[in-house]
Amino acid sequence: MSKAEPIDSGPAPIFAALADPTRLSLLMKLSDGRPRSISELTGDRHLTRQAVTKHLDVLAKVGLVSNIRVGRESLFSFRPEPVSEARSYLDRVSTQWDESLSRLQSFLEE
Repeated sequence: MSKAEPIDSGPAPIFAALADPTRLSLLMKLSDGRPRSISELTGDRHLTRQAVTKHLDVLAKVGLVSNIRVGRESLFSFRPEPVSEARSYLDRVSTQWDESLSRLQSFLEE
């Protein structure tokens, strides 16, 4: 697997990648900060190495994981920055909705 360049098109690709339960499970496993190989990530799963590789490729393309080669293995690590960016986006949307609802409430109370 080659290093994938992150896609820069806002948070939508991040949300799409996180929507898959298998990818979310892989991220949860990597979120402890310890890099893992594909064989470590498939050890307790009913997925093939090829399936895990495809899921990791999706996560790498949106910047949620990075990988480095160590000998013959690739080690994958969680990258929290895209999650922080997605959360920031959700905070902005939440603020916009709060402001809109506040304006609607003011209008209705007049």
